[in-house]
Amino acid sequence: MADTSIAALPPKPRGFFPLWAAVGVALVWTAVHDLELSFEALPYGVEDMAEYLGRYRAPDFAGLPKMLTLMAQTLATALWGTALSIAIAFVVAPFAARPLAPNRVAYRIAREFLNVIRAVPDMLLALVFVAALGLAPLPGALALGVHTAGFLGKFCAENMERVEPGLYEALSATGAGRAQVVMFAAWPSVVRETAGYALFIFDRNVRMASVLGLVGAGGIGLALHDTLRLFDFGRSSALIIVMLATIVAIDLLSSWLRARLH
Repeated sequence: MADTSIAALPPKPRGFFPLWAAVGVALVWTAVHDLELSFEALPYGVEDMAEYLGRYRAPDFAGLPKMLTLMAQTLATALWGTALSIAIAFVVAPFAARPLAPNRVAYRIAREFLNVIRAVPDMLLALVFVAALGLAPLPGALALGVHTAGFLGKFCAENMERVEPGLYEALSATGAGRAQVVMFAAWPSVVRETAGYALFIFDRNVRMASVLGLVGAGGIGLALHDTLRLFDFGRSSALIIVMLATIVAIDLLSSWLRARLH
């Protein structure tokens, strides 16, 4: 007679809630210790922040045309900074891709160049260019272009390395030189992804161009810096609203374009 008994159910898995709770408590304690948080002073800090933000409750749009002009200058700074980053990435990225680099030395130099310009903050670059060129939008565009070229070049180089090697080999077998392989095989294979990255960088540069104005790189950020120094909170509030409205519009447009690219 066959054995019809049902095997015993496996034991219930042990819950990991105590472990995760202990990890969470340890992380909170570490954050409090490292950041020197004071829960006694926190309520007073919140009250001070609320009082300070309350000073911006009456925006002054009396000089709106001038504000829009400054915002347009900031957009131009971001646009030309993005164009510069695309130009640098276009030249350097093929050297930073293993299948396309002419030799290991050129590959290493291109990679380290992208690492260096990516590691230097654009705020520091802006200070250097402002000191060299004076207060103007040009230092901001140069700082944004040099810094973001490190990211865009790295993205493009890694995408070129993921292209099917047979595509490069097939074109080389027809007698094409390295420049022809880059122009007719590498870039056409990654142009869609590159366009998406370029839109993302432009979106990011619009935000940073506003911040770089605080260190003298022109545009609406410089005007905001001046109004904050003069405690003109009404005009500062208006400038911030113009900046936020523009950034939201650029973000929506950029998202729409990226969706169309895919």
